Amino acid sequence: MNGQQRQEVLDNARYLRQVRPLDPEEIADYVEGQPHPAAVRQVLREHAVELSLLEREDDTFVPVEEGERGQDNRGHQGSGEGDRLVGALPERYGRQVADLLVDELGAGWPDGDSGDRLRERVRAFKSSYLHDEPVEYDRLTALGYAIYHLPAYYATVQYVLAELAADDLLSAELRVLDVGAGVGGPALGLQDFLPEGTLVDYHAVEPSAAADVLRQLLDGTGRNFHTTVHRDRAETLDPGCAGAVDLLLFANVLSELDDAAGTLTRYLDALAEGGTAVALAPADRETAIHLRDVERAVEATGASVYAPTLRLWPGEQPAGECWSFDRRPDLDRPALQRRLDEGDRGTAADTPSGRSPGDGEFVNVDVQYAYSLLRVDGRERVSFTPDPDRVARMADTETHVTDRVDCVGVKLSRDLGSGNPLFLVGDGSERVDHFAVLTESTTLNRTLETADYGAVLWFENVLVLWNDDEGAYNLVADSQTVIDPVTR
Repeated sequence: MNGQQRQEVLDNARYLRQVRPLDPEEIADYVEGQPHPAAVRQVLREHAVELSLLEREDDTFVPVEEGERGQDNRGHQGSGEGDRLVGALPERYGRQVADLLVDELGAGWPDGDSGDRLRERVRAFKSSYLHDEPVEYDRLTALGYAIYHLPAYYATVQYVLAELAADDLLSAELRVLDVGAGVGGPALGLQDFLPEGTLVDYHAVEPSAAADVLRQLLDGTGRNFHTTVHRDRAETLDPGCAGAVDLLLFANVLSELDDAAGTLTRYLDALAEGGTAVALAPADRETAIHLRDVERAVEATGASVYAPTLRLWPGEQPAGECWSFDRRPDLDRPALQRRLDEGDRGTAADTPSGRSPGDGEFVNVDVQYAYSLLRVDGRERVSFTPDPDRVARMADTETHVTDRVDCVGVKLSRDLGSGNPLFLVGDGSERVDHFAVLTESTTLNRTLETADYGAVLWFENVLVLWNDDEGAYNLVADSQTVIDPVTR
């Protein structure tokens, strides 16, 4: 199809789109030379984002319908720790990864020397993450990453998207920039989370060999999930490469950037009006704390924290360590992880001392993650400013040790206690970490246990103590304490 014919296709599409579904066969009749309907269909696909068109199963195209997201969307379900939004990585993705493994290593990839190489590579990048060291990605590392990390990352992004959907922050037309896209866990999770009728213009930034795996997995995405992969380093790519984006993703990549705060700050310029940046990190101590350090540095440049670590007191910023992460139900064990874990070893050296095949070393079903939602319009999930005449700031806790006070704080962990329920809390002004401990559960204070991660809570008559062992403050909730949720 020549340039003139393509322009005629687009002109007809713009005219007819508000009248009736666009049928490539009908449009072909209006174009000089009557090109084949398949060629017309391809032009419409290539310009679907520009024209705001959804392709239907009958091969016709219709305009995107704006409005409320459907209430049957999984993102509108409860988000408590016990709610299982994602049970497993879908089998179709496992099969795609298995095909890549067979192509690269043969049908017996989990066994012998090929299995040994994969297992050693997984051990290597696990160790690098643990010690906050950079990871060099080649084809084998990317495949190991797909086996070990893809399922959890696929699930994690959906739990965070559920929070955005519940707040009506995901539109029917969504432009996404996924910086450090890896092998595609967030991309696949995003596609499967969004309801039908969503038009997605997805741009991935991935310079490493992981991009080859990513491209192949993206080949299986739906007809209205339009993808572009940029093989550039995040530090050098123009943030405007995708235009103004509604969703900016930095998933499990900040710890690998030389200047994470500077890079994230630069990319915030790409956010559209009302857009949200989602920064994710593994729940490991170093990466989770690093995420909070980046969050604070980016905030200092003018961004605002939408959730979960709200700044309840105007002009304040926390200085505590804040190893804060959320935890969700485990996934079903992926078949690929089981096969790698139980594979026949090619050499005795493959299994470290004290380990044995099938002991779970290569099984990763935990859904635990640190996250930060950032915006540039000043909007916060909970719009609430405490009254300084009624409640104490956590910045002033030192002056209240052994006193009972009223305060307000965000619940920033699941239960951390080995005896009494224990939760990290903060109000955005704290200089050191604060933990709320429930020593006596009553109907008046049980909200501390039942409230979701990120909930804002009102503490009435809580006892303040210093915990010398942890170098932190304890807010002791007993029979005299009342704890209620703060509504928006």
